[in-house]
Amino acid sequence: MTPATTAATIEEVAAAAGVSRSTVSRVVNGSTSVSPAALEAVNQAIAKLKYVPNRAARTLASRTTNAVALVVPEDPTRFFGDPYFASVVGGIYSRLAATPYVLNVFLASDDQGDKTTTYLRGGNVDGAMIVSHHARDSYVEQIADSVPVVFAGRPTQPDVASRSYYVDVDNVLGGRLGTQELIDAGRTRIATIAGPADMPPGVDRLIGFNAALADAGLEPSGCVVGDFSEQGGAAAMRELLAGGGAIDGVFVANDLMARGAMAVLSEAGLRVPGDVSVVGFDDSVVATQVTPQLSTVRQPSFQQGELMVDVLLGLLAGEGADRVTIVDPEMVTRDSVR
Repeated sequence: MTPATTAATIEEVAAAAGVSRSTVSRVVNGSTSVSPAALEAVNQAIAKLKYVPNRAARTLASRTTNAVALVVPEDPTRFFGDPYFASVVGGIYSRLAATPYVLNVFLASDDQGDKTTTYLRGGNVDGAMIVSHHARDSYVEQIADSVPVVFAGRPTQPDVASRSYYVDVDNVLGGRLGTQELIDAGRTRIATIAGPADMPPGVDRLIGFNAALADAGLEPSGCVVGDFSEQGGAAAMRELLAGGGAIDGVFVANDLMARGAMAVLSEAGLRVPGDVSVVGFDDSVVATQVTPQLSTVRQPSFQQGELMVDVLLGLLAGEGADRVTIVDPEMVTRDSVR
């Protein structure tokens, strides 16, 4: 009798091809996120070693789940009520559609962070993407220590930011663009409704606002911090008006808050843009649902979602990726500025 031969393992294929085990896994799963050179090397090694994969063996050998997580540290009302999230998720879903990965979404508000972290650290996903994180969301560091993670935006914790992968929009530039739109329209008493101070977009857009005013030799006519919700924008606008200062322009850190602000201006008998010009941020569907239609800074959130997946797939494939990816915003002028 001839001795039985031992079946080749995924590790042996990886060694023969000179690639990582995760790259071999991606090839046998039919992923397109593998370089042509790596694809050829893996296929040659598979043929030489007569490697015959099956799904159960692949899972045990590579310890992959074919699942990735999207973690959103927000409550359901915020997640489902803000068009920004729909756009980012659309980009993520579009890019994952051609891969074997399924997407698990976790709404990890304050009381759900530990539960989400425990689940993700239990080997239930291969990697994670984190969107809309706050300084208080310390549990994201534990996730980043357990699986490959890509953030939407610069992580709030400096130690996490220094070693993390993230895809961000140039929010400082966006703040400048939105404020400059008001300056170019001849507005000189310009206030802002800023985003939360514990989130990098809120901080960076405010930096851009102040920088544009300083370059024009202008002083801010007021600053109130909102929470990125429509109700928060309305409350902030009421506070600005109650301050008593004359305002002829408002830069608002997102479109939802801008809609709330415009409603309050209308209630106060102030015309947009006749009395007060308004600029938002996002270029979400909200911008064309208000009257007058909103001038806003477009951030390519759908593209941001796609790029996050590209970075994560690169990490999972063992091929590396750029640690920081920055996309540029652009100004979209409509009817709320004159």
